Amino acid sequence: MDSAMTAPDTAQRRIKAIHSHLITAAAHDDSPPQLRHNPTAGEFFSEQGYSVVLPEKLQTGKWNVYRSARSPLQLVSRFPDHPEIGTLHDNFARSVETFRDYKYLGTRIRVDGTVGDYKWMTFGEAGTARTEIGSGLIYHGIPKGSTIGIYFINRPEWMIVDHACSAYSYISVPLYDTLGPDAVKYIVNHAVVHAIFCVPQTLNMLLSCLSEIPSARLIVVVGGIDDQMPSLPSSTGVQVVTYSKLLSQGRSSLQPFHPPKPEDIATICYTSGTTGTPKGVVLTHGNFIATVAGISLSTSYSTSDIFISYLPLAHIYERVNQVMTVYCGVAVGFYQGDNMKLMDDMAALRPTIFCSVPRLYNRIYAGIMNAVKASGGLRERLFNAAYNAKKQALLNGKNPSPMWDRLVFNKIKDRLGGRVRLIVSGASPLSPDVLEFLKICFGGRIIEGYGMTETTSPISSMDEGDNLNGHVGSPSPACVKLVDVPEMNYTSDDKPYPRGEICIRGPIVFQGYYKDEEQTREVINEDGWFHSGDIGLWLPGGRLKIIDRKKNIFKLAQGEYIAPEKIENVYAKCKFIAQCFVYGDSLNSSLVAVVSVDHDVLKAWAASEGNKYENLAQLCNDPRVKAAILADMDAVGREAQLRGFEFVKAVTLVLEQFTVENGLLTPTFKIKRPQAKAYYEKAISNMYAELAASDPSSKKVL
Repeated sequence: MDSAMTAPDTAQRRIKAIHSHLITAAAHDDSPPQLRHNPTAGEFFSEQGYSVVLPEKLQTGKWNVYRSARSPLQLVSRFPDHPEIGTLHDNFARSVETFRDYKYLGTRIRVDGTVGDYKWMTFGEAGTARTEIGSGLIYHGIPKGSTIGIYFINRPEWMIVDHACSAYSYISVPLYDTLGPDAVKYIVNHAVVHAIFCVPQTLNMLLSCLSEIPSARLIVVVGGIDDQMPSLPSSTGVQVVTYSKLLSQGRSSLQPFHPPKPEDIATICYTSGTTGTPKGVVLTHGNFIATVAGISLSTSYSTSDIFISYLPLAHIYERVNQVMTVYCGVAVGFYQGDNMKLMDDMAALRPTIFCSVPRLYNRIYAGIMNAVKASGGLRERLFNAAYNAKKQALLNGKNPSPMWDRLVFNKIKDRLGGRVRLIVSGASPLSPDVLEFLKICFGGRIIEGYGMTETTSPISSMDEGDNLNGHVGSPSPACVKLVDVPEMNYTSDDKPYPRGEICIRGPIVFQGYYKDEEQTREVINEDGWFHSGDIGLWLPGGRLKIIDRKKNIFKLAQGEYIAPEKIENVYAKCKFIAQCFVYGDSLNSSLVAVVSVDHDVLKAWAASEGNKYENLAQLCNDPRVKAAILADMDAVGREAQLRGFEFVKAVTLVLEQFTVENGLLTPTFKIKRPQAKAYYEKAISNMYAELAASDPSSKKVL
């Protein structure tokens, strides 16, 4: 030590050294600072609480690249504790070995027509079935690298087929008919699917269009009965067998695994896209392992956990959930297949982990709050007292009194089985009030995340101990940056927070759209950054908040994508409509519209109805006129075969036209959506208020 250094100097130096190892508590977070490793390459990033910020080129340029503070110096592509796991096959093979006799896949069994308890298959039994199904596909001559369609809802066989694909280097292609049978045909042909696993309910549709899906060679019917299988002429080149028969064929001709490499394609996951033509998102084994390895840094499951699977396995959110449950040896119970019976399944299974979407959480919120109001008197006062007391305790970082759970909240917890310790919300934004409600009523940890199929699900998620609501957390251990969108007035220089389009780079980003280089180039730039089309801002502490959508497409609360221009073009055929602006957002499950009416048609209609009026503005505000125009729009929508969620549920009628001069149209006569949204903000708010008043299920939860 320097002899000239005084005691106060020494003390100051020690305090400074300790502070350099502390993570500063994030804004609005009263938790104490925590010790952290002080990285040697610190000159290349600055700490932002839950995130670190790096320069654009990771050494030079604008400091706008955010990365998880959990892995500041490198992107995560493998499990830190199991770097040998590089593929989905490696992941499942390890779990079959490690958790062989543990419960894995469960379904409710029927006894005399009554649904009973869950019956379980172990990891070892699932591993055996996976080998037999894969061997059965080889027995039928399905070549390595072929695409395999899975055309049924969540059940154990879905997972076993997917594991078989991974073990024998096949590519799974989920098929789902929410987009209609034409979409299924399109996907089968586009992906050149060789074998399709279906159930008796979807078999007839496949048989009716065999001549239109020439690549199909084998159809496997899960739950089918051998002597009820149709015998097809050999000229079709298609065989139909039951799942149980394929198992026995594989068992009698077992084949060694054909393990894939991390860079091999694991699945082609089709999304609805903006035009209605599905796009095939190509995801590798490495994409899945990187995503789940990143999740494992912040969220841990154990073999004592139970997971309920009801979100569609055709979507990436649930697929990633399943990779995580395999890695951790978690038991997965499947719902009966009916959303209306989900709560009954929860009561029977009593899960500890529940992953869902805002639409269901909104329904739970509305149901409980309505029941509280209906109870009135003492019960309502008791609930409010318990709610406020627990809320204050959580805000102050204290443990709430267990008395409130015993008196009030344990009965509410029982609605989800009584044991849920982790609730996850994804697919669309969750209202901050509903998130707070879940924390108070159900306890445990509540996570909101943000992700896309193209990024193998999570882009960001809320961190443990973060008590601030209204954001989607910090980046997964991949790179995220916000890119300026000057035409929408979003820039990195915005005050108080930087804003821009959310872009992602790293091992979770997809390989491209299948057979579509043009659309791939539109979203992935030459530096490998994927452009999400979502607009975000950075809150203090390195938290991401989503505030807008760059492209003319958005999600409704239930997770359905809407292309408003397509719907506006349909409604343009309505006789009353001169112009139409369709609006929706992720906090609402219905669409609304601002309609610029055709003055002459409106006058003629009023005359034919004997409707006396002082001026056209009075007519526009008349509920009978609105009802007539909505009825006409419904008729036009049905004729155009709009899907249920694409129908507008409320309208505001205006006399003014959308023009270039009033700032609502571009020079090419397209609607300027952000400007139209701002211009009609009050009307939009009023329409959603009307819908909430008339139908509590469509209520906007704020």
